[in-house]
Amino acid sequence: MRLNGEISHVEGDEEEEKVVVGYALTSKKKKSFLQPKFISLARNKGIFFVAIDLNKSLLEQGPFDVVLHKLSGKEWCDIIEDYMQKHPEVAIVDPPDAIQHLHNRQSMLRDVADLNLSDCHGKVGVPRQLVIAKNPSTIPYEVTKAGMKLPLVAKPLIVDGSAKSHELFLAYDEFSLSELEPPLVLQEFVNHGGLVFKIYIVGETIKVVRRFSLPNISKHELSKVDGLFRFPRVSCAAASADDADLDPNIAEHPPRPLLERLARELRRRLGLRLFNIDMIREHGTKDVFYVIDINYFPGYGKMPDYEHVFIDFLLSLVQSKCKKKHGT
Repeated sequence: MRLNGEISHVEGDEEEEKVVVGYALTSKKKKSFLQPKFISLARNKGIFFVAIDLNKSLLEQGPFDVVLHKLSGKEWCDIIEDYMQKHPEVAIVDPPDAIQHLHNRQSMLRDVADLNLSDCHGKVGVPRQLVIAKNPSTIPYEVTKAGMKLPLVAKPLIVDGSAKSHELFLAYDEFSLSELEPPLVLQEFVNHGGLVFKIYIVGETIKVVRRFSLPNISKHELSKVDGLFRFPRVSCAAASADDADLDPNIAEHPPRPLLERLARELRRRLGLRLFNIDMIREHGTKDVFYVIDINYFPGYGKMPDYEHVFIDFLLSLVQSKCKKKHGT
């Protein structure tokens, strides 16, 4: 196999064992994901990473066994779609149209809302939400009409990878919402003991990490406070809660069978293999959970043992392609 001239041709079995992964990632994602330890471990398993040159035709690059990508924009989507059609033998992670589905917070959670997981060691839903398309002055009326309870979390409707798309606000009264900039999604705030579960999906593998989140809000607090509060990107900026001394009722992981079923259903419905689910447990319950966000190709560098998980995933992609090719 050829690696843009960097690896000489090898005969025999060694040739077949080499896996070339072309990647098109932002510089930030490249730095957090392609860490030296990961690259070294992957090379030991015969996996080599090659940067895709965006100034050249993708069709003239490679050959690749796998293409990993996280770039936005219609031009890039068109390039990948064309490449997929002309190179069906290459594993593309993931299809651009499936990724697009997660760029809209209204559509991203619809698949969760449609699930019925009540028979599976717990219940999974989404917080009540309302989409405000344009006129901020109508927000108080829309909120009242929808019968939504305060406080409300306001999130930009479109997720495009920018810092602004992860800018969140907490509104204690509906009138302060008119200060916000549509299009946006309003979600009812669910008390969850100040803890969020980040559930990382890499193919068939599921890893759970606990992070600190917003504290509970009492009715007494709500009656005393009004206004709009901007808070940082909660699940990203917050410290890991895995080693903290936490109330077991809050800190206990969601049941494994529930997570496996949820991951399997979302993989199928979304058509994606790399994503993470932000999930909270309703405070005071043991088995009532809410999905509040889904992110494509998240910060896997923060996931324990991500290097080995990803190496196994990349090898499984190539094995799966080989089996299809040989009809086994």
